[in-house]
Amino acid sequence: MGSKNKLRRFRENETFENVIQPSREELEKDQFKLKGNWKKDFFKNNNPIVLELGCGKGEYTIGLSKQDSGKNFIGIDIKGARFWRGAKTALEEDLANVAFLRTQIELIDRVFAEDEVDEIWITFPDPQIKYKRTKHRLTNSEFLQKYKDILKAEGRVNLKTDSEFMHGYTLGLLHGEGHEVLYAHHDIYKNEYSPKEVREIQTFYEKQYLERGKPITYIQFRIK
Repeated sequence: MGSKNKLRRFRENETFENVIQPSREELEKDQFKLKGNWKKDFFKNNNPIVLELGCGKGEYTIGLSKQDSGKNFIGIDIKGARFWRGAKTALEEDLANVAFLRTQIELIDRVFAEDEVDEIWITFPDPQIKYKRTKHRLTNSEFLQKYKDILKAEGRVNLKTDSEFMHGYTLGLLHGEGHEVLYAHHDIYKNEYSPKEVREIQTFYEKQYLERGKPITYIQFRIK
């Protein structure tokens, strides 16, 4: 994407009522006004909140919102030029239960209050295979603790990935730390019992992986 296109999308994001872009300083000082108030002040309802972390173009956020109008969905990514597409689609299709938030995932506990979130989706994250980059892996112990801080007691986390490494690493960590694995499969399209939202919503990159014959893995779990 050219720099002109990026700048145009950044400018458009600033005009979108469904895009929230807090400053890092605001979050680090714990001054973000929507923290603990998303339902009351932004969505203006009391419906469950579902997050998509590293949402990219927001395809899963949009897809899930169309499947369940009784929940609020928030796509989160630091790359605003990417989720511009999802935000624009949500406005064009009048999806009032969708928002996009531009922030780093490591600040997630500065954006949401304890017990404010019902469910988290992590779709096709960078597996960060090099050992030195494990701190950036979105299912490492540190991130799991941050998710636990904002999730309700029965809240679930979903990991969908084409990376066998990420799938295996996460399963091993979950079992090792005593978390509750609700469902796991190494090839969801070969398992008729896979949840429909896992099979029916496909991202742009997922379709490419499938064309190349790569299996898509999925884990659903609770953090204990």
